[in-house]
Amino acid sequence: MGIIMGMTWKEMLRKRVMVLTLLMTIIFLLAFWFVASSLGKHGIPEGRWGTGNSELLIAKFTNGTIILTLGFFFGSFVLAFLAIFSSFSAIAGEAEQGVLQALLPRPLPRWKWYLGRWLGFITLGLGYALLLYVAIMLITKFHAAIPMDPTAWILSFLLFASAVPMLVTVSMLGSSWFSALGNGVFMTMLYGAGWLGGMIEKLSTSIGLEPEIMNSLKNMTGVISLLMPVDGMQRKMLSELFNLKELGGVVSLQTAAFGINSFANVPSGTFVMYGAGYTLVAFLLGLWIFGRKDL
Repeated sequence: MGIIMGMTWKEMLRKRVMVLTLLMTIIFLLAFWFVASSLGKHGIPEGRWGTGNSELLIAKFTNGTIILTLGFFFGSFVLAFLAIFSSFSAIAGEAEQGVLQALLPRPLPRWKWYLGRWLGFITLGLGYALLLYVAIMLITKFHAAIPMDPTAWILSFLLFASAVPMLVTVSMLGSSWFSALGNGVFMTMLYGAGWLGGMIEKLSTSIGLEPEIMNSLKNMTGVISLLMPVDGMQRKMLSELFNLKELGGVVSLQTAAFGINSFANVPSGTFVMYGAGYTLVAFLLGLWIFGRKDL
């Protein structure tokens, strides 16, 4: 199993997936630095950045929430597409190339191969998620004020990184059913549907629609969130990071004017448990299907 995991890492490096991802991440972080620099000055009088005035502290913290929301909004896309496009051909692609036919006749249980590939994708994805998360937080801290509670940082990172095992698991499950190309299209559309459902829910809270329309939209977005919970995890991550229960009455955290986020509908802890169960069921189902797949 460890050998399969190591093969996965080498494959990602050989195909230059991680190299290209890191290069694009550097470009993203450079652009994010200039965006954070501009937004961090909003509402801060010239020459008063270092003062301890309470109004200035609130202004800096509000700027920090906007910058972090922007950073994680785009950062979640980068993380999601790395998870999807690194694993969408994990089974179907290797079966089409004859790799599996060469490996699996050896004394290697199928579940060990599947688990080794899964762990390979997960560990690389989580390492990248940690790098991206810390970079976004440090850039924002340099230009604005951010929460400094270590517990909030850890909880929010775990929720941010949860996209990796969730998407990799569903992608490998789809790769057991579809062709490599078909699974890539399927995963992109599934993630896109989840993102669209979340965006509709965010915007609907600030438009002020009629109750009947709101109920229909909530039902639709609720079903979409159950099919792909990644966007809900993202909103929960920002809620934990900003500690809304304590700071919601002090600082205005509503950044819906950007059309990016709204904290009016934050998923509950039950939804987080559903996301964990969703990933576990998808993993066990993928393992079961792969064990019976005709190669």
